Amino acid sequence: MTVESVRPAAPEASEPNEPPLAGGAVPMLGHGWKLVRDPLAFMARLRDHGDVVRLKLGPKTVYAVTTPELTGALALSNDYIIAGPLWESLEGLLGHQGVATANGSLHRRQRRTVQPAFRLDAIPAYGPVMEEEAHALTERWRPGETLDCTSESFRVAVRVAARCLLHGEYMDERAERLCTALATVFRGMYRRMVVPLGPLYRLPLPANREFNRALADLHLLVDEIIAERRASGQKPDDLLTALLEAEDENGDPIGEQEIHDQVVAILTPGSETVASTIMWLLQILATHPEQAARVRAEVESVTGGRPVGFEDVRRLTHTNNLVVETMRLRPAVWILTRRAVTETTLGAYRIPAGADIVYSPYAIQRDARSYPDHLAFDPDRWLPDRAKDVPKYAMSPFGVGNRKCPSDHFSMAQLTLITAAVSAKYRFEQVGGSNDATRVGITLRPNRLLVRPVRW
Repeated sequence: MTVESVRPAAPEASEPNEPPLAGGAVPMLGHGWKLVRDPLAFMARLRDHGDVVRLKLGPKTVYAVTTPELTGALALSNDYIIAGPLWESLEGLLGHQGVATANGSLHRRQRRTVQPAFRLDAIPAYGPVMEEEAHALTERWRPGETLDCTSESFRVAVRVAARCLLHGEYMDERAERLCTALATVFRGMYRRMVVPLGPLYRLPLPANREFNRALADLHLLVDEIIAERRASGQKPDDLLTALLEAEDENGDPIGEQEIHDQVVAILTPGSETVASTIMWLLQILATHPEQAARVRAEVESVTGGRPVGFEDVRRLTHTNNLVVETMRLRPAVWILTRRAVTETTLGAYRIPAGADIVYSPYAIQRDARSYPDHLAFDPDRWLPDRAKDVPKYAMSPFGVGNRKCPSDHFSMAQLTLITAAVSAKYRFEQVGGSNDATRVGITLRPNRLLVRPVRW
């Protein structure tokens, strides 16, 4: 599908226009200062200025796309590749050879390598691990004790990914390292994306040293996991074995750097986004007790009082809708970028070759033009008779097209099961010192969410 096939029809005589420049740019920093100061509000207001708007990030001109239709066209067109400010900032973490950042034939081969682990018919095999980890949360918690949702969410997200996809055990210590390091790395990468000051980030300043230490520990953690598997001589049927035995287009084993980058992509962005979503789910359960009660009632109705299991997930309709509505209002991935490989058009606007394009799922998914009562938390908006009225591409939490996240079914099953398991046993209250304001980095998560589990 080409951009031209989905863009709004324009009068035959009209020529593509240059998009308008957003107001508020300042010398040197451009709009970067607004993206640092209040990025979510800034991106949410851009649609008022047009379907496509020009931004200045330092010396660079970036094109912001603001409508569901055009973001869908952008994602589906071969005229745009994975590149731009976001991916440039992530290169130090994800490298150039992982499925998240690769383009063209390399991406297609890598997708073929990882996709079997996430096929719909492969997901039930992970069910026992998901169940065990979800119930382990409820068994470890004690009524009335304060829970740090950041560490708890990362613990379960990393353990599920490691045990299901890498057959890794004893991941608690590594989950804590990953949690600590990612918080620092993703904040630093966001600064580098919106204020691209290049050489300044190489100066031996405290913030730069902290960033470099955290990044080094992330890569060391991945090296440890790969080295342990090689030393064991074991070849379990998992994604890490598939990577270690994968071949390139010439039939040769893929390189060590590619294996490393692929494992990074499994453990870091995947764990970060799932953990962030779990944090927001716990925040929703604490601030919307009526929704927590509905989830508990649904679980009891489906299970008859036995522990909820993976086989119940498909029947937990309201619980699933609650997860989807949480991802609508609090998407872990709130900003994405692409790069035009040729001169093309989006809507009525000309996009030059080499231009960087940015769009915000957060802004798209909160737009009053797409959602009645757009800021209200309403899981019932995803019931079939209402969901049909949501514009196409106004809700794409896992992306679309050939860049769609391959782990979408895996993640949804995990999130629904965890929500059901914890809600069946506890309701939640925020405690003193908790701060559920949004912390903005490459991803969104609560600043410091502290809750108290209380038995029903």
